[in-house]
Amino acid sequence: MDALFLKEQISKGENLHTEFKEILPDRESLARSIVCFANTDGGDLILGVTDRGEIVGTGDLDQAMLIIDDVAFQRCAPPITILQEAIQVEGKTVLVVRIPKGSQRPYRTQSGQYYIRSANRCRQASREELLRLFQSSESIYFDETLVANCTYNDLDMSKFGEFLFEYFQLKIHESDVKVYLRNLHLVGSQDKPTLTGLLFFGKKPQEFLHYAKVICAYIKGKDIAIPPFDKKEITGRIPEILEDTQRFLKLYLVEEHKIEDFKPEVHLSVPPAVLREAVVNAIAHRDYTITSAIRVFIYQDRVEVRTPGKLPNTVTIESMKIGGSHVLRNPTIYNLLAKMGMVTDLGSGVRRMMTLVREHSHQEVELVETENEFVVKVPFVLPA
Repeated sequence: MDALFLKEQISKGENLHTEFKEILPDRESLARSIVCFANTDGGDLILGVTDRGEIVGTGDLDQAMLIIDDVAFQRCAPPITILQEAIQVEGKTVLVVRIPKGSQRPYRTQSGQYYIRSANRCRQASREELLRLFQSSESIYFDETLVANCTYNDLDMSKFGEFLFEYFQLKIHESDVKVYLRNLHLVGSQDKPTLTGLLFFGKKPQEFLHYAKVICAYIKGKDIAIPPFDKKEITGRIPEILEDTQRFLKLYLVEEHKIEDFKPEVHLSVPPAVLREAVVNAIAHRDYTITSAIRVFIYQDRVEVRTPGKLPNTVTIESMKIGGSHVLRNPTIYNLLAKMGMVTDLGSGVRRMMTLVREHSHQEVELVETENEFVVKVPFVLPA
């Protein structure tokens, strides 16, 4: 980094990726700042600059570098590799500490605290944020965690029996039910239901997971600002949610009648396989640590499926388009959907959607990642 680039960076002020320190802070505060950047998106800790962006320079440079290196290695767990660079600006020495986004997140300080960076400040991570950090590093799978205040009696064993018979061709004795529940990660210690167990076989899943639903809306226009003509909150177990969501989509997507081989054929504006893929993917891959619902909007020119959470781990939109991504955020949920024949183990769902839409309407599926959602936009052409 040269002096000109550094001055430009300082002129922009503190932000998500930049923090100023006028003097070297105490070791605990320094560890907190390093952990913040490593747990979030990486960034630069700039020593020798006031909060107002005034360059004052560092004192004993060698001593500062030794202390910072020691804190990153000894007071951060796991140890964090940093890069330090001394830069001369306006006759003063400024120390830039570059902290990369950590590959072993989440990191904590020696005192056992987890921090993240939010806007231009460092703060302690919430429970949900901490769970997401563990989940992103595959330290835990949230769909296997136990649901608070939920008991074995909140599961519908008749539904589980039907599932085993239909998809495994198994009819088991009552005494063996809990063995199968544990093997499929549907209950945990003391036979408490996991998130997956409750979502698939709970008597009333939304009593414990109010956000585990799909909100569908039909909008007579092309803008979300238009009040919906119809809106429905779809709840129940995952198989029921999938069925009812598909029913809502078919209700409002315009049908086109064609004559093929002397027989009338009915075609939806969007191939049913595309709609099924989009909704199933949302349920399988959403971030269940975020307490908001999946949203499905039908506009006059497109269907949008909005999934809570950013893409997991190394998945990118580009890799999804070529069928090169198959990272599971919720492997237990995905496994049950695979047993039902709703997903494959190929990671090719998005590519298949794109191909079907291109063949059907000569248009392109749009994939968008926002701060809190992953959005699939499926365009369609209204029949004349």
